[in-house]
Amino acid sequence: MDAKVKAHIWVSMAIRMSDMAGRPAAVLRKGDPDSGGLICVLEGREGQMVLAQARDMEGRPAWVRGTGPAPVGREEADAYIQRQVKRDPDVWVIEFEAPDYLPPFEARLI
Repeated sequence: MDAKVKAHIWVSMAIRMSDMAGRPAAVLRKGDPDSGGLICVLEGREGQMVLAQARDMEGRPAWVRGTGPAPVGREEADAYIQRQVKRDPDVWVIEFEAPDYLPPFEARLI
């Protein structure tokens, strides 16, 4: 059984890693500090890519590209986020500057 890191601690860690890499980051929406879900917006030259927290087939933490494999416009990214917030009002939304569309934290994409 995996120990779950509290959401606000994970957010602080991810923002610190982003800052250390010279990439600005911002919390767009605060969720539940203990058990909130996570959505990460990767801001690049061609638009945004939205990553949503998930689990793989073995139950390990992973990320899915919620808006698909290619960058999308701000309106489409915001619409996806709003749908997720309606489903889970405890979700956190964090935005990272990511010209290469890679998250500044260790992430397994599925």
